[in-house]
Amino acid sequence: MPTLSSTTIAKAVQSDEHPTIARPSSPPMPRKPIVIASRASKLAQIQTYIVRDALQALYPTVPFQVALMSTEGDKNQSQALYVLGGKSLWTKELEVALLEQDVDILVHSLKDVPTVLPDGCELGAILEREDPADSLVVKKNLPYKTLQDLPDASVVGTSSVRRVAQLKRQFPKLVFKDVRGNLHTRLSKLDAPDGEYVALVLAKAGLVRLDWNDRISSDIVPPILYHAVGQAALGVEVRTSDLEVKQLVHGISHRPTDWRCRAERSCLRVLEGGCSVPVGAETVLEGSGDVWTLTLTGTVTSLLGDRHVQQTRSREVRVAEDAEALGEEVAKALIENGGRDILQEVTLDRASRQGMSEKLLQPTAS
Repeated sequence: MPTLSSTTIAKAVQSDEHPTIARPSSPPMPRKPIVIASRASKLAQIQTYIVRDALQALYPTVPFQVALMSTEGDKNQSQALYVLGGKSLWTKELEVALLEQDVDILVHSLKDVPTVLPDGCELGAILEREDPADSLVVKKNLPYKTLQDLPDASVVGTSSVRRVAQLKRQFPKLVFKDVRGNLHTRLSKLDAPDGEYVALVLAKAGLVRLDWNDRISSDIVPPILYHAVGQAALGVEVRTSDLEVKQLVHGISHRPTDWRCRAERSCLRVLEGGCSVPVGAETVLEGSGDVWTLTLTGTVTSLLGDRHVQQTRSREVRVAEDAEALGEEVAKALIENGGRDILQEVTLDRASRQGMSEKLLQPTAS
């Protein structure tokens, strides 16, 4: 596992360039170890220790422990995420443990967290996000650097219907195919001598956290590709009733990231989309002191890439509710301009594919 630098930990705790949430005036008293849980993948472990180290730096007398679990999304590596459906694939088992008080804190990639949490759970903190861009990773020993460089009919792997829908618009002569597994598995599939993939499109933040920056051929940024809602941010989920833990995690939240992600998640919530829907986003926060302007661009793209709805709005923000209101405004504009029809088509298409998948899994008559 890569060693977490002091810079990474410091970023998780504070930022001098933007307003940050006020730190508790005094640390809480020591108690029994606080258990921080997450998925068991290597990336999830790194992200969990980023949160653990940020909390430990802020509260050196409080004991923290890490627990790792496998989720349904980890166990089912054969079906496309688009067919499997909602974001609870990555969070459900963890939330059961949280509500049963087996663990106290959950660490998630925020893009995997449903926009509506179970009763009794809430997001207690959102840490400063890494670069939310998507990146192109080309097969080893090939000369290509960008999507524009790839020959016609090149196979590009991704598990995201959002990426496929948007990139089909720009690169209709490329072939996009599903690829599942953790990042190491996906890169192994890419680099296999007899593998079909010429390149993969992956979230840059995951590659950076795994210290695999050297595999990034180029970034794919707006207007070519809008990132997923919450991409590159870490979300910390807690029990609503656990006031002590809520106070603890409040201290590591990063307000600019919180505002940006709340706007993105509010937009997605109104659109009623899960992680496997072709919804993209980009947020920009500008200002100083008490005057900040948040700009959100939201996109909805048809599965074939032949229709694309995009809306941008700006709003002055002073509290989180202002950011959420901006997200709702953008979502309503997307719906009114064709986004609802696209998302309804996606829902029907997924239901049809799920039905076919279930039939294939049924035992045949002897």
